[in-house]
Amino acid sequence: MKTAQDYLDEANAVVPKITSEEGIARHAAGSAVFVDVRDSADIAASGTIAGAERIQRGMIEFRADESHPLHNAAMKKDAEIVLICGAGGQAALAGKTLVDMGYTNVSNVGGFNAWKEAGGPIE
Repeated sequence: MKTAQDYLDEANAVVPKITSEEGIARHAAGSAVFVDVRDSADIAASGTIAGAERIQRGMIEFRADESHPLHNAAMKKDAEIVLICGAGGQAALAGKTLVDMGYTNVSNVGGFNAWKEAGGPIE
């Protein structure tokens, strides 16, 4: 039987973790799609990365599946996808799901507070 830590370990093994500074540089370059996987109440309370897609972790499969009616057009399998959440765990798990779905360039920038403290653009 798997534990939560087992799932996190598997996710972290396939989804690279990047620093806030690396994420900020990618954001400035304008080529990556940033996705905040927290729920809307958390985002409303703290804000999010400027221009980030807001896709709750529980909806990631639907929003990422090009054949599903709820597909988010920003979610393209060959796009650079950078995920963020509250502390990094949900982003890692969502990233593993995306990798399993055929996404090829997914990374985890960790938690929103670290992004904010590093001076990352927010809205």
